[in-house]
Amino acid sequence: LKELPTHIECFDNSNIQGTNPVASMVCFKMGRPSKKDYRHFKIKTVVGPDDFSSMNEVVGRRYKRLLEEEQPLPKLIVIDGGKGQLNAACDALKTLGLYGEIPIIGIAKRLEELYFPEDSFPIHIDKKSESLRLIQKLRDEAHRFAITFHRDLRSKNGFKFELEEVKGLGKATVDKLLKEFRTMSKIQEASQEELNDIIG
Repeated sequence: LKELPTHIECFDNSNIQGTNPVASMVCFKMGRPSKKDYRHFKIKTVVGPDDFSSMNEVVGRRYKRLLEEEQPLPKLIVIDGGKGQLNAACDALKTLGLYGEIPIIGIAKRLEELYFPEDSFPIHIDKKSESLRLIQKLRDEAHRFAITFHRDLRSKNGFKFELEEVKGLGKATVDKLLKEFRTMSKIQEASQEELNDIIG
């Protein structure tokens, strides 16, 4: 790297059998998590479980927005995944004219190998290396953030489906109840008066 990576962003995808595909981006500044800069993404343009296309979409959306808002770009981008995910992210940067402007690497889980664009063979860093530990921390945090968002979304969608099955409840009422109570058990605990106030 030409300069110290004081601002690093790491991306991860999460889907289970293609349902509720989401992605996350976590940001570390000066080697520490900068949680206010974390971002969740619902996948908009990809149908079914396609990690490569999903990665291309979210990396493109993230840096298109930073360019439009004239926000500072990271000093390093880390992609959770091997060559396929890395190439998809590189394609997104090429579309935005940022390829070659920001260093980017991929980290493959199985052997903790690092991939560089246009390099056929991965690099193995000493397992005790502080650099590898920092990259692993980023990857693990991005994974945790994506999985949490995915679970929340799945649970919310399951809850919504349950409510929609109740006879006589329309979409607008379901949305109101969802916003107010968030869980089925809270709805069941609510008094008739509380429910009437919301349903109207």
